[in-house]
Amino acid sequence: MQASFLDKLVCPITKKPLEYHADTQELWSKSAKLAFPIRDGIPIMLENEARELTDLEAKS
Repeated sequence: MQASFLDKLVCPITKKPLEYHADTQELWSKSAKLAFPIRDGIPIMLENEARELTDLEAKS
C-alpha cells in the first residue's frame, strides 16, 4: 500500500487513524479493536468484514 493513500484512510467507526500491517495485510483500528483486511490491494472498510483484535494486538 502506498503511504500517501494510507494517510487518507481512517477507521469508518471511530474516524481515527489506522495502522498498516504488511505481514497480515490488514489495517488496524486500535480504538475500535478491529482489523480491516486488504484484498488484492483494496482495503475492505466494512465492519462486518473486519476481525476483532486480540487484547495483545490492541495494546501493542
